[in-house]
Amino acid sequence: MSQAKPLIIDVHGHYTTAPAALGAWRDLQIAALKDPSQKPDPKALKISDDELRESIEKNQLRLMKERGSDLTIFSPRASFMAHHIGDFETSSTWAAICNELCYRVSQLFPDNFIGAAMLPQSPGVDPKTCIPELERCVKDYGFVGINLNPDPSGGHWNSPPLTDRHWYPIYEKMVEHDIPAMIHVSTSCNSCFHTTGSHYLNADTTAFMQCLQGDLFKDFPTLKFLIPHGGGAVPYHWGRFRGLAQEMKKPLLDEHLMNNIFFDTCVYHQPGIDLLTQVIPVKNILFASEMIGAVRGIDPQTGYYYDDTKRYVNATENLTDEERYAVFEGNARRVFSRLDTALKAKGL
Repeated sequence: MSQAKPLIIDVHGHYTTAPAALGAWRDLQIAALKDPSQKPDPKALKISDDELRESIEKNQLRLMKERGSDLTIFSPRASFMAHHIGDFETSSTWAAICNELCYRVSQLFPDNFIGAAMLPQSPGVDPKTCIPELERCVKDYGFVGINLNPDPSGGHWNSPPLTDRHWYPIYEKMVEHDIPAMIHVSTSCNSCFHTTGSHYLNADTTAFMQCLQGDLFKDFPTLKFLIPHGGGAVPYHWGRFRGLAQEMKKPLLDEHLMNNIFFDTCVYHQPGIDLLTQVIPVKNILFASEMIGAVRGIDPQTGYYYDDTKRYVNATENLTDEERYAVFEGNARRVFSRLDTALKAKGL
């Protein structure tokens, strides 16, 4: 039985259009690292509801309506996370401010946005320091997921792999609250790696390979990772990863990883979506666009925005109607169980 009209859930949205006052406050915070006497007070940041409405209505919400998307899981701007800047206090204050703005957006537009948290990560700092902010966002804000940066150093990869016990305090909380993590790096401060063109995609591929090498999901069988941007190089090199798992004497990938790792559709051309949906099991694909993000222009070959990914999902011949429903709605509700609970509370 086909689903006539799925709810279009975009699992990958960032507040890239926040009012300029946010960036100005951040500039002051960074400047104060050299002159602590200039440290800005978070209460000095004044952004009105009208400013938030304008920033959303003219941008994300306008495009959602034009493209036929219903609900976005909304988190702070990825490149703004910049966990490599300052210390834990710097990141903690900054994360709290950015998460609160996303929460306010979700309250102003409750039918269109629901939050996912940025964590106050800092290089060399125990991840358990992130737990108070994680709990606040889940319990007080009703957020349904988190973003986890596997490389808080900003392109130097000084942290242990995601399979290391270093990360276990966060995983324990994820399992406790049944929330997934989108594995998402931030700005690259390494000149070898362009932030969106290589660092993001490198991180997606690296995260998958780290999980392949380890046995993380034996310790956390219900842990869920969403690897964005279509999984980086993973779908294109699926045979390589299957072969490496075989050589490492790991179980088949379907058993080893694919009950716990999911991919989004932030792939910005039709052949890419066709490949993704042909190679990766449909149960592991969630619709997303990351609109007004890394690639904002119009494709001269099609006349449509590169990040209008709903068009590609609709056009691919690899999906049945039932499978499109899973990509657009069903898988998101299964992976983000707290989202499903929130939607059911609204009768959806």
